[in-house]
Amino acid sequence: MPRSTRRILAAVFLIVLGTGCRHAPPNIRFAPPGTDTARLKSDFPLSDEERLLLTPDSIRRLTQEQIDQLYKRLSAGPIPDGPFRGDMFFPTDADGHARLVDVADPVPPLLRDVSAMKIRTLGLALWRGKVFFRSQGILRNRIEDLAVLKPIIRDTGDIPKLTFDGQTTWLLFPARVSCSDSRLDPSQRSIVIDYSKGPEIEGYRERPDKIAGPEGLNIRDEIRVIRRGLYLGRAYFGPKFGLNFTLLDPTVPAAGSISPELRQDCGG
Repeated sequence: MPRSTRRILAAVFLIVLGTGCRHAPPNIRFAPPGTDTARLKSDFPLSDEERLLLTPDSIRRLTQEQIDQLYKRLSAGPIPDGPFRGDMFFPTDADGHARLVDVADPVPPLLRDVSAMKIRTLGLALWRGKVFFRSQGILRNRIEDLAVLKPIIRDTGDIPKLTFDGQTTWLLFPARVSCSDSRLDPSQRSIVIDYSKGPEIEGYRERPDKIAGPEGLNIRDEIRVIRRGLYLGRAYFGPKFGLNFTLLDPTVPAAGSISPELRQDCGG
């Protein structure tokens, strides 16, 4: 075999190997399915090394059982501050083809035209993350493309924008942020994002912001910290669990030990 051919094959092998490593699930210990929360936390605590192995891409490779176990072993940690990159996803064993109408019932009138769209397709067309204003106890969502919302938004001139992570996004769908009870794990609190309080926040726009509130999709998010700069979240539509998401500050390196405040309650 000519040397040049061997070099090409070796390069291809390294590319394939590297791609496989990037897409492999993280090497995290998990308890047998059905393990109660107390034993999960006492017998399978997350080590610093395991936390640092977790990335938005590796988490999306897990089953929902594994994601739930991961979430239950996390603490709320400090309420975030500033902009974060967002990624929403269904677990590997769930229906990644779910439509908006499958998780939101009824679909609010303003969204009927897109009710048959896959949630991930709709999410990727719109959502790029969140911006936390910790001192005010609020957040706003980073929306990249207003094309889907054009029939709803009459005037975009006064919508604030933010440039972060190489993207300029619109800031819409405000919510209150607080330390409150977790729906998945009532034994420990989470950072809760409440869109029902949106009308109380300065700059609230009925169109389209009410889509996220009780008159619309009735969204309630909760998040817990994995490491500094990375949070794992759960989104509910009314009482119904809808999807998972991660929030990442790409300016924070995933290195070093996990500081003590990350293992504490957000209200502590």
